[in-house]
Amino acid sequence: MSEVIRGRVFVAGDNVDTDQIIPAQYLSYNPSDPDERKYFGMYAMSGMPPARSGLPEGGKRFVPKDGFKGPYAVIVGGRNFGCGSSREHAPLALSEAGCRAVVAESFARIFYRNSINGGYVAPVETPERLVGQFATDDEAELDLAAMTIKNLRTKRIFKLRAIGEAAKIIQAGGIFKYARQNRML
Repeated sequence: MSEVIRGRVFVAGDNVDTDQIIPAQYLSYNPSDPDERKYFGMYAMSGMPPARSGLPEGGKRFVPKDGFKGPYAVIVGGRNFGCGSSREHAPLALSEAGCRAVVAESFARIFYRNSINGGYVAPVETPERLVGQFATDDEAELDLAAMTIKNLRTKRIFKLRAIGEAAKIIQAGGIFKYARQNRML
């Protein structure tokens, strides 16, 4: 993967579950309908308490009120990001909100695979805890070829774990697009 993602960071803690990423009350929208799909972005991370995100209580949201896209290109999470249910809507919601990657110490396996299979966001694991190394609204540069993330405020660079063969699926835009490109379907 040769992509560099540069943008604002949203910091999340440990055990961010799929109900925090996209609360169940918003699952009635149809992800196949473009007019409804955007609502997943509107409500992305809306179940996460502001205090857990490093934002002040009552502060900014992941996606501004009445908006469909947020300012955050990268989420920096802790352990067990995406735990909870198997809903594919969680990485879809992040993607619809404009997020392109989640960097975390570990992921719930089904969230990890849903992210890759749908081509929604790049789930990148870090061997080092980064939650305390970034603040919400910091700017970051995530280099998916070098597998590093740089905090542009502090100038510190952190090494990340390789995505491996899954990178090809993410680049293709998901497992079905990858399979079509490689004449598997």
